Amino acid sequence: MYFRRKIRYTIFVLIAGVAVFLVIVGLIIYRTLNRTQIQFDIRQNLDIIALSTYAEPPQFAIWIENIRTHELKTVFVTHRASIGDWEGKTHVPVALPRWYDLFLEENTPFTVIEDEKFMAVTGATPKKDFFSVRIEVKPGSRWICWIEVNLAGDYNEAFPELNLQTFEEDEFATGQPALLYKAEIIAEEGRHYVPYLEALSTWKNGENEIEPVGEGITTAKNIFDTIQVSIIQPKPKLIDKNKIMNY
Repeated sequence: MYFRRKIRYTIFVLIAGVAVFLVIVGLIIYRTLNRTQIQFDIRQNLDIIALSTYAEPPQFAIWIENIRTHELKTVFVTHRASIGDWEGKTHVPVALPRWYDLFLEENTPFTVIEDEKFMAVTGATPKKDFFSVRIEVKPGSRWICWIEVNLAGDYNEAFPELNLQTFEEDEFATGQPALLYKAEIIAEEGRHYVPYLEALSTWKNGENEIEPVGEGITTAKNIFDTIQVSIIQPKPKLIDKNKIMNY
């Protein structure tokens, strides 16, 4: 009799454990339903980076713009650009002029951005060749995805460190100007997009100017080997560490 009770108890515990496990799995899967994320996958060209004067990874920012409301959300921005860490200079808008113009009010000098919306999306400058980040959006929503990138010290004939005709020095070691990539997307799972090079982003006389990409831009076009934007459904997880925002 004792052994029968023990067997029954063991079976009950096992069934209860399986039931709890299935409930947890069901809840995890349920949490991913009707959710959509935009994922950005970028592969950096380490050879091009190594050829620049400082051989440091580029500064870049990723943000999205709602086509209907024009709401802007930063997805990711490199640490140095976000907090103004420029070795004695409090801000260098020429590094990422468009992001700076859109997201930093009145272009005032700063030492640390205390706003949580920036700190939450700020990360160390990626040094490896592959980088990935994502942001959650409403399914079916339409966005313009923007990526701005600048590699310091990537001088060439059109953008030299010292202009021998005017004797003007590249004060902030910008080299070739920041480049703007763009992709218009629909947040429907399974879609994939490749952003295209839209324009130059420069800082002149205290203002951001958007200009066509001219013949003077050479190696800057190859800082990123590939850029892909994918629309995905979050993977079932108890805690989604990769989720940047939820709105």
